[in-house]
Amino acid sequence: MAVPETVMTNDDLSAIVETTDDWIRQRTGIRERRIASDKETTATLGLKAAQRALEVADILPLELDMIIVATSTPENVFPSTASLIQSWLGANKAGAFDLSAACSGFVYAVDMAAQAIRSGRSQKALIIGAETMSRVLDWSDRGTCILFGDGAGAVVLEASSVEGGVLSAVLRSDGSGGDLLGIPTFGSTDMAEIETLPNGHKLGKMHMNGGEVFKFASRVIGESINQALDIAGLTIKDLALIVPHQANLRIIAAAARSLKVEESLFYVNLDRYGNTSAASIPIALVEAIQAGRVKENDHIAFVGFGGGLTWASMVVKWGAPKPDDRSKMLNRQRREAIYAFAFWRQRLIRLSRQLNDLVNRIRPNRGRLQRLRRRIDSETLE
Repeated sequence: MAVPETVMTNDDLSAIVETTDDWIRQRTGIRERRIASDKETTATLGLKAAQRALEVADILPLELDMIIVATSTPENVFPSTASLIQSWLGANKAGAFDLSAACSGFVYAVDMAAQAIRSGRSQKALIIGAETMSRVLDWSDRGTCILFGDGAGAVVLEASSVEGGVLSAVLRSDGSGGDLLGIPTFGSTDMAEIETLPNGHKLGKMHMNGGEVFKFASRVIGESINQALDIAGLTIKDLALIVPHQANLRIIAAAARSLKVEESLFYVNLDRYGNTSAASIPIALVEAIQAGRVKENDHIAFVGFGGGLTWASMVVKWGAPKPDDRSKMLNRQRREAIYAFAFWRQRLIRLSRQLNDLVNRIRPNRGRLQRLRRRIDSETLE
């Protein structure tokens, strides 16, 4: 995982919008969130998380077959954020693309990679959830700006003959709820010069109907987890942990009641990071592992929900390779060398293009000068 250094507390927010620390905590459970600096972007946060995931898995970038970035705040419309990270990593054999499914995106992306591995098309895949939500917030809208933060998390999936990994997944969408949560762009209107749409939504800024989203999320979490458990042939009693999308503590409490389990079965860290959209589940997963809440052969569930409307759940039998210390040291050095090579390769390629463009601009001028000189010479002889 990778999160910005800058912490914005609820008290900090109260200086921007009419709210209080107590009001936010009681309604959401959030007390602070991380905000990206001017030098931090979705891609740079995703890169850091990716490098740390490769370190844990002890895998070289050149071994990757696929990189998927789940994000609602991509670096560009295109090229994809995944392609930028692929280049920076030096993962020259990997295909790369972004996936847009809002806060459900990480679960969608993991399932896409798992299916590719099962089909035999891929052996190793890197999945990243990365967001800079602070850049699409309307900081005058108390209903949204108090909820979101920035960050990234990443996992590596690898083919294995050992039973486990992704056991089941349920991916769902209901586009009729698309007006409840979204970020309108210039592509959504012909009136490219306006800043506010007829419905009051602002271009490039998030809008949300909090009450309706709350009811939707409270309903689908329990339903989708039970569906994923049925597909995997398990019951709720088989789960050691549920890692939910970190949106609102009240939603998680409602889901626990729906499933008739203790809230402690859910791992929660939204009090420190807020809602980081597609990054929230992998960030929470990393911290759950660090806290000792995830052990070998544990059955755990992921569940996400968000704009679209989309929702997704997944049941995983946890397992991770255990590389020996000697290979880890050697591969760490090799990864650093690959990162350095990728850095200079990119710069040399771009410098070569710039020089080529400069030469192409000079050549036509040189030709015109030569023709002018010949013309002057001929007129002088006459």
